[in-house]
Amino acid sequence: MLEIALKMLLGDRAKYLGLVFGIAFSTLLMSQQVSIFIGLMTRTANQVLDVTEADLWVMDPRVSYSDEVEALPDMDLYRVRGVAGVSWAVPYYKGLAILRTKEGLLNQISLVGVDDATLVGAPRKWLKGSVESLKRPNAMVLDVQGADFIWPGGNVELGRTAEINDRRVVVEGIADVSPPFITFPIAYMRYSEIRRILPPQRNMMSFVLVKAEPGVDPVALAQRITAQTGLQALTWNDFAWRSVKYYLTRTGIPVNFGITVVLGFLVGAAITGQTFYIFVIENLKQFGALKAIGTTNSQILGMVVTQAVVVGAIGFGMGIGGSALFFTVTAGLTPALEGFRLYAEVILGTAFAVAVILLTSCVASVRRVFTLDPAIVFRG
Repeated sequence: MLEIALKMLLGDRAKYLGLVFGIAFSTLLMSQQVSIFIGLMTRTANQVLDVTEADLWVMDPRVSYSDEVEALPDMDLYRVRGVAGVSWAVPYYKGLAILRTKEGLLNQISLVGVDDATLVGAPRKWLKGSVESLKRPNAMVLDVQGADFIWPGGNVELGRTAEINDRRVVVEGIADVSPPFITFPIAYMRYSEIRRILPPQRNMMSFVLVKAEPGVDPVALAQRITAQTGLQALTWNDFAWRSVKYYLTRTGIPVNFGITVVLGFLVGAAITGQTFYIFVIENLKQFGALKAIGTTNSQILGMVVTQAVVVGAIGFGMGIGGSALFFTVTAGLTPALEGFRLYAEVILGTAFAVAVILLTSCVASVRRVFTLDPAIVFRG
């Protein structure tokens, strides 16, 4: 019976291809858009996730997400260090600045200041230079995408100079860091250098990075810091999720991507359902002949399911393959798509959506066959 089902399916080449490409298009659209959405939301927290040394981020209680900064007084650093269970606590600066090149071009950059002694928060993957490069006078380290944006050509030489606030800075390293949501070039400097080159401010420190002592629960330590200092203390995971949730609830990004994914599902369902239904209707006489010779409804159901599984497997494979090819080709093509990939969870979710589409199509089509009178074979 399965062989007959496949012959019926492949016998109508136009509808067979229509079913396959309908599933493939739906799979490609859903998996690609959901993966891009996840990658985009991950970017909102990348600068938190890249700081792997710290267990906790301490900040002003009014801060809602990682790109919202309220400077803290230096005294707060010592107050945090005095909390029981803190192994170490270091300052961390995050803000925006204008970089002026020797050619006279202006570029807005995201400026990050790391602790002078420990360099906690500095990049860990280097293309040129090393983490020790930050200890040099006037040293600045750029991310690779930012360096290429400021000086196009992809081969920025170390020792190149620029100015921030009329103060000379020297590019001493190029690092590979996770791309941020706001695509400004990222420049890393020591905290003391940032205090020297930026205009004097009463408060400069953006965050306090904290490491818990061995055996101390970071969540309990965060609660202790909040209770004793009045500051907001969050684990790196909680702070990262808070940034993601901010963009989920305060921007139109989820709605726009959601509409695209839903449209992909509906288009796939419409094309597959309609084509599969027409395919079954046009083969009613063949199904009637099978019922006339004693084929049961369960056997016919198995035939229809077999046809749906074959179409779904081929179409799903083509769609997922196309999505994977898209991310592979574009990975090194443009910085705008750097870091985006096809997630295993997305593949499983898309497979479930395709299964729902095929199940719905099967149910809508096979009901007509179940109620079919075998005598239709003998009618004109």
